Amino acid sequence: QVQVVESGGGLVQAGGSLRLSCTASGSFFGVTDMGWYRQAPGNQRELVAVARSDGTLEYADAVRGRFTISRDNTKKSVYLRMNSLKPEDTAVYYCKLTRWQTQNYWGQGTQVTVSS
Repeated sequence: QVQVVESGGGLVQAGGSLRLSCTASGSFFGVTDMGWYRQAPGNQRELVAVARSDGTLEYADAVRGRFTISRDNTKKSVYLRMNSLKPEDTAVYYCKLTRWQTQNYWGQGTQVTVSS
């Protein structure tokens, strides 16, 4: 079984930075995508960034140029560096790990709050 745990959320002023971390436990064999999603109150969960096993990085338009995703397979981890944070970035951020292209594992989420 695979478990995913996020950390690094918190409260920051607009313009500030945070770094989120996500680490998986259990078998890492077959893992393809590792990504970050977020959900603000009243909104659907949305993709923020994904790091694919072939090295491809994808970003939502709203965060491109401000956020950077990276992964370290040796540590079974994915990270999200968030710079120039805006109040509209406030949300619960979730990590998702995909195995064999069909099995998805979600973390419990970490709260990011950006004050204006």
